[in-house]
Amino acid sequence: MDKRRTLKISSQMQKELSKILAEDINDPRLSDNVIVSITEVEVTNDLSYADIFVSVLGDENKKESVIEALDQAKGYMKKLIGERMRLRSMPEFRFKYDNSIEHGVYMDKLIAETIKRDEKNAKNRED
Repeated sequence: MDKRRTLKISSQMQKELSKILAEDINDPRLSDNVIVSITEVEVTNDLSYADIFVSVLGDENKKESVIEALDQAKGYMKKLIGERMRLRSMPEFRFKYDNSIEHGVYMDKLIAETIKRDEKNAKNRED
């Protein structure tokens, strides 16, 4: 299949899954003191699998329960995607945890600490 078409399907599926997650899924594991977002969807060329990368801001227990909740809701999500997107075959959803946002927040924290330390050292040298 054409790579542009799979990229287009992946992009559209990410948008639809984000809408479904925000509007149609009422699982408390996905809404209680946790922020869940679909960061990326990668559909295989033969449309047999869709790797759905999920970012979860919360503690470790919440992360595991979010993936479990998504796995349990994937049949319902596939049904809604099937209604919203016209595909001949619906890929099998595979939810994967994406820690890139958490990693970015951690890196920002390290950079801010380093800048603060450098400014303090520069000020001490001036005195």
